[in-house]
Amino acid sequence: MNTSAAAATARALGFLALIIASSAAQADEFGINVYGLSYHFDRDRAKALGVDNEVNPGLGVRWKFAEVERWQFFADAGVFSDSGRNTAALAGAGALWHVAGGFQVGAAIAVMNSDTYNNGRTFIAPLPLVAWDLGPATINLTFFPKIERYNDVATVGLWVTLWPGRW
Repeated sequence: MNTSAAAATARALGFLALIIASSAAQADEFGINVYGLSYHFDRDRAKALGVDNEVNPGLGVRWKFAEVERWQFFADAGVFSDSGRNTAALAGAGALWHVAGGFQVGAAIAVMNSDTYNNGRTFIAPLPLVAWDLGPATINLTFFPKIERYNDVATVGLWVTLWPGRW
């Protein structure tokens, strides 16, 4: 990550922390994000572009800061090895709606930085989410559509949030 990208990522993380800290909601629960896996729909194109890495280890945190009826609101921040084998940093906030059982759907807005995406420039992206809350862990799934300049291959990402307070 170049110096200006690292500075932009640090500013984005600081801004998110400021928003969260100034919110009236009390911290409800903290989790550990363990990243992950990805699947690229156009595997040949992903390989040709050098973005075919499907094992994406990394760590992050999730703060579930509010629940209102069937909605839960959260903030995430973390780093992981992306599909191009570069370090990606992200920070974002989102909401999940409880459908039934542990099944949830929602969306997040994330600030991301990686040399792999958007020509290495920090960017903001909306992310659709599907989650399955199993109690001590939540399985999370997102879709990164193919969008020129940002992401050359449509991809699904998977990670797990571990909830130590539930063990």
